[in-house]
Amino acid sequence: MRPAYRARQVANALNTSTLLGLLTAKLGRARLTRGPGGLVLAYGYRLRVPPAPAFTIGNVVVLRGGPEVLERRPTLLVHEARHSSQYALLLGPLMLLPYVLAAAWSWMRTGDPASRNVFERAAGLSDGGYRERPLRRRA
Repeated sequence: MRPAYRARQVANALNTSTLLGLLTAKLGRARLTRGPGGLVLAYGYRLRVPPAPAFTIGNVVVLRGGPEVLERRPTLLVHEARHSSQYALLLGPLMLLPYVLAAAWSWMRTGDPASRNVFERAAGLSDGGYRERPLRRRA
């Protein structure tokens, strides 16, 4: 494993975000498997929240579907791996509050939680399957 991936894995273990991701996957009755770069893939997540087809907590990439999701959209894992690195750099679970605020800001500006969300933009909008929405006009 590349040293950068190992550092991300260790940081997310120490900041407890991977533990939170594993607990979330277990609550959603997802099936865990090893992924590339020290990631854990959690297939078949069943809870309604969050509504995204995939999301990441620590080094755990949670997916609603099975491996076919990543086969159809190979850049999705690249996008989610970048979110894993964001957890490592932003003190793990503490990233959740700024992420929600960034999603709210994006929603207010565009009607979409990703388009102006700094975390989604840094992870690559198109890699995550997002289209950039235009800014809403101010009244």
